[in-house]
Amino acid sequence: MTERLFFALWPGEPQRRLLAGVQRDLPDHGGRKTHPQDLHLTLVFLGDLDAQGRACAEEIAGQVRGAPFVLNLDRCDCFPRTGVLWCGPSARPQPLLDLVHALNDGLRSCGLRPERRAFQPHVTLVRKSRPLPAHGIQPPIVWPVSVFALVIARPGQCRRYRVERSWPLIP
Repeated sequence: MTERLFFALWPGEPQRRLLAGVQRDLPDHGGRKTHPQDLHLTLVFLGDLDAQGRACAEEIAGQVRGAPFVLNLDRCDCFPRTGVLWCGPSARPQPLLDLVHALNDGLRSCGLRPERRAFQPHVTLVRKSRPLPAHGIQPPIVWPVSVFALVIARPGQCRRYRVERSWPLIP
């Protein structure tokens, strides 16, 4: 049996409430809103893994070292091809990029290859939307990050994602 998994940053309740507020205040978009309890920032999508693949990914995650950091979510934008409305940081903190690089680098030993697309940190607010103009978020949502998580996708459920395990960021 396989499980659809990914590594992500999972917001605390204050950040989740603020993200849900940004989502609620979006103009008419015609899309499907992400459930507020599912809001997250994907670091690395793993796909469908069997028990051996999952164990390898968890072992790599346990070896990753990285400094805690702060994300400032200060803009909303759209991926027009996919109809995804999202919010994210204008500036990508180096510790975030280092974390993604360390995960991708380690996961190669599990036979997993990193995505070819450049990493664009974002929190998906709406799917299958019509494009909306980019705009800033004032004040920015300040998200202190000290942990990353392994998350499982559960198709067909209202809350689709569940944190399975998490690891602290330790320099």
